Amino acid sequence: MSLFKARDWWSTVLGEKEEFDQGCLCLADVDNSGNGQDKIIVGSFTGYLRIFNPHPVRTGDGTQAEDLLLEVHLRDPILQVEVGKFVSGTEMLHLAVLHSRKLCVYAVSGTLGNVEHGNQYQIKLMYEHNLQRTACNMTYGPFGGIKGRDLICIQSMDGMLMAFEQESYAFGRFLPGCLLPGPLAYSSRTDSFITVSSCRHVESYKYQVLAFATDADRRQEAEHQKLGSGKRLVVDWTLNIGEQALDICVVSFNQSASLVFVLGERNFFCLKDNGQIRFMKKLDCSPSCFLPYCSVSEGTTNILIGNHRSLLHIYQDVTLKWATQLPHVPVAVRVGNLHDLKGVIVTLSDDGRLQCSYLGTDPSLFQAPKVESRELNYDELDVEMKELQKIIRDVKSQGVWPMTEREEDLRISAVVSPNLDSVSQATNAEVGNDFVPSITVKLTLQNRVVLHKAKLSIYVQPPLALTCDQFTFDFIEPEVTNTAVVSVYLARSYTASELEGNAVVSYFRPTGFASQSDDDQVNILGFRFLGGSRITLLASKTSQRYRIQSEHFEDLWLITKELILHLKEHFEKQGIKDFTCSFSGPVPLQEYFELIDHHFELRINGEKLEELLSERAVQFRAIQRRLLTRFKDKTPAPLQHLDTLLDGTYKQVIALADAVEKNQDDLFQSFARLKSATRLVIMLIGLWQKLSTDQMAILEAAFLPLQEDVQELGWEEMVDAAVAHLLKTCLSKSSKEQALNLSSQLNMPKDTSRLKKHITLLCERLAKGGRLCVSTDAAAPQPIVMPGGSTPIPESDLEERSLEDSADLFTNHKHLITETPTCDVPALQGVLE
Repeated sequence: MSLFKARDWWSTVLGEKEEFDQGCLCLADVDNSGNGQDKIIVGSFTGYLRIFNPHPVRTGDGTQAEDLLLEVHLRDPILQVEVGKFVSGTEMLHLAVLHSRKLCVYAVSGTLGNVEHGNQYQIKLMYEHNLQRTACNMTYGPFGGIKGRDLICIQSMDGMLMAFEQESYAFGRFLPGCLLPGPLAYSSRTDSFITVSSCRHVESYKYQVLAFATDADRRQEAEHQKLGSGKRLVVDWTLNIGEQALDICVVSFNQSASLVFVLGERNFFCLKDNGQIRFMKKLDCSPSCFLPYCSVSEGTTNILIGNHRSLLHIYQDVTLKWATQLPHVPVAVRVGNLHDLKGVIVTLSDDGRLQCSYLGTDPSLFQAPKVESRELNYDELDVEMKELQKIIRDVKSQGVWPMTEREEDLRISAVVSPNLDSVSQATNAEVGNDFVPSITVKLTLQNRVVLHKAKLSIYVQPPLALTCDQFTFDFIEPEVTNTAVVSVYLARSYTASELEGNAVVSYFRPTGFASQSDDDQVNILGFRFLGGSRITLLASKTSQRYRIQSEHFEDLWLITKELILHLKEHFEKQGIKDFTCSFSGPVPLQEYFELIDHHFELRINGEKLEELLSERAVQFRAIQRRLLTRFKDKTPAPLQHLDTLLDGTYKQVIALADAVEKNQDDLFQSFARLKSATRLVIMLIGLWQKLSTDQMAILEAAFLPLQEDVQELGWEEMVDAAVAHLLKTCLSKSSKEQALNLSSQLNMPKDTSRLKKHITLLCERLAKGGRLCVSTDAAAPQPIVMPGGSTPIPESDLEERSLEDSADLFTNHKHLITETPTCDVPALQGVLE
């Protein structure tokens, strides 16, 4: 049992092909039993109203006949169900059911049964209101501060709030600027309604302001309020959350404090009752429902959030306390007391899967049996040890270990029935009017180890055909036998060339690698990154070398690094302290330069796109100013296609913004690949010239000066300045070069030719015996590099000619050699290509 799965206490499936939403679930003591036990009320879009009182015999039992108290078909779709004090003259709880064009309030009562069938429950209609507008949702509460009863407010699809004082209609008000209705909640402490408008603003309206505003039976009258006729409907406070809201809930701690929780598409917000943000939390995945309620800790709240990954997260304010797996995606979640069990989590999916669960585990009652102790006979053990040692010596004296038959992970066998099928299974035979027989083939699969996603594929030569050619199995335990039965028949009206067939099984082992091959030595190993790249590591059987190859140069970095680390760790465990690793060169600069050029090209494209975007934005604002001037003019003038020009410019701005964003993403990926390739080149240079740790640190500081690439100060100019500094100081060929100072400005270069020339020159001078150090001779002046750029290094004509002659030295194929200087330790050599 997983600790992070919800424990199923009771569950059922409601109807067939019914649909549900977040307002279709409610928990309350709807029959006024007075025992503190909640009932589950569920309404569906097909009009069915169901009331459950779960009584599972054992944890995880499904529904019993007596669990369903009531099921009635109300014909109209049920949008929302709520329980409150909705009938005047009594404080008993009643059930309010919201339909698209009607609001009904029912009384739920039960009658004690005199037979074994149990109690009988029925509902009685107390009153109903026919709605003039299509309803969306509703909320209830003691509007206006009344005591002992609840009023109902319904929001229509066109943004009108309709208040009902129980059996009578009170008033209706249109929310200003409403295009589509949002979630609705009522705060009893501030006596206000809270919703989210189409502008993605959380808005609060006082009940008194709604009650005293001008009656708005028509939307035109609501618009007239803006012109000064009647009392205008004014919002109490508003807050821009920048996203559409899925639900709103109000949690009251006491009469002096309450919080407003808003569930957005990517975040959930906690607001004070005056509209100020108390905290917000960014969600990892798209939420589907939520439920905040008071925590046992004073001043904190617990929030249950369900998401579309079938997970239920439990937060205490912004801290994630628990995450549990559900068997479905919840659209509504509630917490209640069921059958003397407090805090039961009730979830409902959109296809009617209703489950009551809790967060906990079952204790393990298994106790290991006591092992019978016995005295050991050491004389018998000595005799047995001597016999085993004699067997080992005899085997060693033969010079060859006995070959044992390798056991297969999976065994498959096929048996063809000696008789034709009594009832032919030929379904798609096209052989005229003749009767087509079929014959059964039984395939048996038996596994030795645990296997996942075993797929059996069967193939026969046409015109033979199979009733089923693919099967899937999961061998979760070893030594399990599964069978597959198929029938073979003639599908076409010509003679089969052969009667043989093939059966192939593919599967995954839990370790991810296949079992040992028949050869004693495995000299190849393949890796596949999550991004799709494939890297192959080959070990030579004769020269004891390693070859690492991949489709992309930068992907060699991680595997090469791990290979060297494992080799060092292997020889350290064997006590070999003088093991060294070397690279025979030359350094693969051509592929490295291609990555540099690609990264620099993306930077150039980014600058061009940003300039175009800036120009189009200026043009867009200029057109807006002209249009605004035309609209404000008292004498109307023709627009002269300014609206068309505005629309075209707007589309260009959006397209350029998308192009800038895509180029930025490509630049991030290119910089990551460039860093991987740079680390590989640094490692190969260090192995090639046997550089010390301090010299490797200097190379890393020169080639990896930035953790993040920015447009203002990029990788190319920083590395060019650093490499030029090394060439002018510790790798300089004369004092004349040391006397040259670098420029104090680092600017984005026009191309990468100078950078590539400096890197090539660095490798050449290292190959000629140059060594890296932080400072040169004390007499030599030290150039200072300021944020800006570097001037070109004046090389002699002879040096440039030697560089061109040796350009073909840096090719694609490289060698990585590891060796030990002593003779008694076998040398390990490898090849990197």
